[in-house]
Amino acid sequence: MQVLVTGGAGYVGSHVVLAMLAAGHDVHVVEDFTRGSPAAIHRAEQLAGRQVTVHAADVADIDTTERIFAGTPFDAVVHLAGLHRSGTAPSRVLDLYETNQATTFTLLRCMAWYGVTRFVLSSTADVYGPARGDGTLGVDSVRVPRTPLGRSLLGNEHLLHDLVESGAGLRAAVLRRFATGGAHPSGRLGQAAARSTTSLLPRLTQVATGRREVLEVPGAGRATHDGTPVRDVVHVADVADAYVAALGALDGSPGVRTWNVGTGRGSSVLDVLRTFEEVTGRTVPHRVVEPADRVRDSVVADVDGTVADLGWTPRRGLADVCRDHWRWAQDNPDGYPETLVPEPPWRGGVGHRLRVLSSLAPS
Repeated sequence: MQVLVTGGAGYVGSHVVLAMLAAGHDVHVVEDFTRGSPAAIHRAEQLAGRQVTVHAADVADIDTTERIFAGTPFDAVVHLAGLHRSGTAPSRVLDLYETNQATTFTLLRCMAWYGVTRFVLSSTADVYGPARGDGTLGVDSVRVPRTPLGRSLLGNEHLLHDLVESGAGLRAAVLRRFATGGAHPSGRLGQAAARSTTSLLPRLTQVATGRREVLEVPGAGRATHDGTPVRDVVHVADVADAYVAALGALDGSPGVRTWNVGTGRGSSVLDVLRTFEEVTGRTVPHRVVEPADRVRDSVVADVDGTVADLGWTPRRGLADVCRDHWRWAQDNPDGYPETLVPEPPWRGGVGHRLRVLSSLAPS
């Protein structure tokens, strides 16, 4: 298939691009590079031994995106672009809604114009309300999301259902992704996190490498086995495989199918910390702090439907997540290189382009 991947230079996006290439698809990426790195795409190309067509553009720009659709007869769109971390400041709330909903609307409008009917939407566990009696979150567990992020992405899901009911002929998959960690086992693709990140694994590696003094562990008596929040941590390579599997399932009648992407197993913050210490041999100084009120006790996926429908199952455990994340941090202590040169040979791009110079060196 000719597959358009938005946000393909980001953490999850670059792994999805690699998995799509490995599955034999021809991949185009739309990326504005405000958060993604050109080096991530180049490294995915190196790992796959195949090239990607890159469109340096903001997918919310409908004129530019329409020209991209006019230039290639796409078979499917995989939408990962957008903001995926919540916030409560007015500017952050506006950014979340504007970015997440405008990009989705633009893509669906262009798909309608050019007759593209396969669509994979990246969503989040933030759309869920309280867990069920067994402690897991099934696709039927949506209530009123507790965060602006969850509400903005749930709005995208509602749009897909409304389009299907209108007779648009859309065949769509919604993947609600749970806590994602790890990196490509080669150490070539990973998460380029800033020092201010709130994600657990980047903060763990920053303490282990001396870039942060201590890890603050949210605890203070949460209703879990050790008092710290429990999350379903899934390896980013397994997440990428789920996107490939979901794309392959988009045949048959129009409709929207929704699947969780997780492991079905919960790990507390202290579980992750201890596993990280075991696989790396590093001691991570930490202190327990009071968590924010919005932090939920437990967020664990029910993945039975995903396994049954897609034939997909997570193949990597928490130890793999920690080991691969640590390898990435050791091999790329400053993330992706940032030295830029103008006008590289992007294929199919628009406007002024920049490329990471050091990523072009032999690996």
